[in-house]
Amino acid sequence: RKLPQVLTSQEVELLLSQPQCVDPKGYRDHAMLELLYATGIRVSELISLDVEHVNLAAGFIRCYSKNKERIIPLYPGAVRAISDYVRNVRPQLAVEGEHALFVNMNGERMSRQGFWKIIKGYQEKAGIKTDITPHTLRHSFAAHLVENGADLHVVQEMLGHSDISTTMMYAARTREIYAKAHPRG
Repeated sequence: RKLPQVLTSQEVELLLSQPQCVDPKGYRDHAMLELLYATGIRVSELISLDVEHVNLAAGFIRCYSKNKERIIPLYPGAVRAISDYVRNVRPQLAVEGEHALFVNMNGERMSRQGFWKIIKGYQEKAGIKTDITPHTLRHSFAAHLVENGADLHVVQEMLGHSDISTTMMYAARTREIYAKAHPRG
């Protein structure tokens, strides 16, 4: 299996710093990117999140995929970004009766294509040469966890992988990086 494209920690920081929290779009985009990297959820899961799937007081989201529920913890920075968006911005944007957590500028549920355009715009603005897709943040989240010693079973659970072999590709990537940095000679 081909190893996934992963951003460096510096590239992630650069990408996450692109949305400026000065207008509704900036707050929304900042919250989406923080949440995506904080949890490693799939883009389909991100755009299908409803407001009631988020528990900011307890610091977690409920994610649904293939009729399975996962509860994923959030770090404080993601809780702050989502809180700011939900409290101050979403009420201005969302059309009446819309349950989606993230809405487009027309107030309706964000689409995959809409989110893809947002990612591409921030990649370009940041001057990042690595091709970034929405899935790149998921791979980066998992790879960085494994590189920093997270248990593969925990990463598997957070990503919602049914088979550990899917998650093991991140360990293989870590071994490859280590081997390049420490060649046997």
